[in-house]
Amino acid sequence: MSLPVIAITNASTCLSDAQVEAVLPALQKQVSNEFLAYWELDCTLSFLPKEQPLTDGWWQISVVDNPDQAGALGYHELTSQGTPLGKIFARLDLDSGSSWTVTLSHELLEMLADPWINWCAFGSDNKIYALEVCDAVEADNLGYFIDGVLVSDFVTPAWFEPTCADRLDFKQHLSKELELARGGYISIFNVNDGWTQITAKGAGGPRIIPGSRRQRRKLIRPAWRDSLL
Repeated sequence: MSLPVIAITNASTCLSDAQVEAVLPALQKQVSNEFLAYWELDCTLSFLPKEQPLTDGWWQISVVDNPDQAGALGYHELTSQGTPLGKIFARLDLDSGSSWTVTLSHELLEMLADPWINWCAFGSDNKIYALEVCDAVEADNLGYFIDGVLVSDFVTPAWFEPTCADRLDFKQHLSKELELARGGYISIFNVNDGWTQITAKGAGGPRIIPGSRRQRRKLIRPAWRDSLL
């Protein structure tokens, strides 16, 4: 089976096309080396200039400024081809002092692990967890550098349940299953409350940003809309 091709597009005003395109080789190395080794998932990344249409069958991650810009473009859950669509909000990251490359890496790895945002895992504690592979270790200071580009740490399948994997997360920040690093969070489902967020400190979690994966997980699938872009 051929690998999915993921187009990275830049609709932001805070980053140039050259800045976005320059990080793709490091992200490709992360996917095809470290992530593939633990999750047996891979892809081909391609930068797509604004004037070029999305090729049939390609997935897409769009770099935008913030949720307001995403709203102006239309809150969409699928590409114009009906394929998986991710968004990162670069202006929010820059304004808060966060790394947009970590966010892009985070979105990329989670798209590969759960492209339709509908997969779950029964944890070793018998709770139902969203199959999000970066949330538990999402803080920038837990990431690592590839060719000078800061990328996100990620958990391995052993974080959810016992496996033969040699670690719980790639950078080995975690010491037990289902542990959340400082700044980490995860979505848990129960029949009474639906999807809820927990953090390393307990209930709650970061604000759910419109257009994010966590916001889309709460939407019923028929409500997902194709992008016009």
